[in-house]
Amino acid sequence: MPLRHPRLSTGLLHEMRSQTEALRGVAAFSHRVSSVAEIGAAVARAFTLFRTRRPRPVHIEVPLDLLTAAETAGPVRLAPATAPTLPDAEAVRRAARALREAQRPALVLGGGARGAATACLALAEACGAPVVTTANGKGVVPERHPLSLGVSLHTESVQKWLAGRDVVLAVGTELAESDFWSPPTALGGTLVRADLDPDQMHSGLPTDIALVGDARASLEGLLSDMGLHARVRHDIPDPRGGIDVDEVAVVRDARYAGSAARDARWIPYLRAIRAVLADDAVITSDSAQCCYYGALPHLPLGPSGRYLHPTGFGTLGYALPAALGAKVACPERQVVALSGDGGLQFTVQELATAAQLRLPLPVVVFDNGGYGEIRDEMAARGDRPTAVDLAPVDLPALARAYGGQGTRVCHPDELALALTEALRTPGPTLIAVPEETP
Repeated sequence: MPLRHPRLSTGLLHEMRSQTEALRGVAAFSHRVSSVAEIGAAVARAFTLFRTRRPRPVHIEVPLDLLTAAETAGPVRLAPATAPTLPDAEAVRRAARALREAQRPALVLGGGARGAATACLALAEACGAPVVTTANGKGVVPERHPLSLGVSLHTESVQKWLAGRDVVLAVGTELAESDFWSPPTALGGTLVRADLDPDQMHSGLPTDIALVGDARASLEGLLSDMGLHARVRHDIPDPRGGIDVDEVAVVRDARYAGSAARDARWIPYLRAIRAVLADDAVITSDSAQCCYYGALPHLPLGPSGRYLHPTGFGTLGYALPAALGAKVACPERQVVALSGDGGLQFTVQELATAAQLRLPLPVVVFDNGGYGEIRDEMAARGDRPTAVDLAPVDLPALARAYGGQGTRVCHPDELALALTEALRTPGPTLIAVPEETP
């Protein structure tokens, strides 16, 4: 709205009670500038927040009439240089002591641990601590590492195993219901939490030792106090003899034993995708069964790769626009979107954007003819599935209509060939995989 627009409604286009208040509910802050000079200060404030606090979206509202105002913009405002927030030294000593004395340690890593990947792995190897990650923490440590249990915090076997650990170090994770996929399971031992956000120490599971600060600084402080360095050895040294390699293997095998029959339909295709992609590829996923049951646990990544998933809200249609953003930001990296047919159609029009930008962007769509998760839940309750089946759509033809490419594959080898070609073809390539449900 214009700067001096009346508070009472006048029926102006896009008028609403308050854009600022509407956005404040989902953003870290919502700020309406009142002069041209204030715009720079508001942007600098946003980037200061990104550097010093838990990253969150911000909203800066610029009244339209300021865009044509004859005002001086003023000097460029930059976010000030800041040093990493350091945790309390006594808390670091207490946490280091707990880890030194632990006989059954474990690490739980979330998205906030990503900047501390090397220190996380060094600490895990030094302590002989198996590593569990949330969806946001996928790939912080190499998922093929002997100590990695991958994205498995939501599995019953890993939750039971964690309850038996005497010390759990949780780094950059809320330990929330969206991480556990159920109400958080109580831990039996000492819980050490490292997080930039002090509010996290009061939410979810009770924290015994709080390391409030930058994740990398916190873990490097722990390593230093323990006389260690952030050096990765890629073996399982354990001076105390407390880690049982066979136990880790048993837990690893048990993670998905109960879902093996369900997941089998995706695993061969995910292996084909993994074989084609570079280590630093970016994979975006939708809130689709092929993604949260399939790719999250069964498509291994390392720290140089990224997996972007709509954790928390479970937003349908996330994968394609997220892939566009990733490819624009990192044009030199491979970017692949994974989706289901239902989720894709929430944002399928973004194929036009990818075609216009000539972005080499494979979009792999597992097509089960509708909303599989809701369909399965209805059937499990004994209800008749209603409004969950979609009429067949020729998705490859739709991609071609938008100016991209489209194909259908029915075997993992065909997917590997199609994906290889799509990664070097300007514009989007939609690769449809008809899904056989159990």
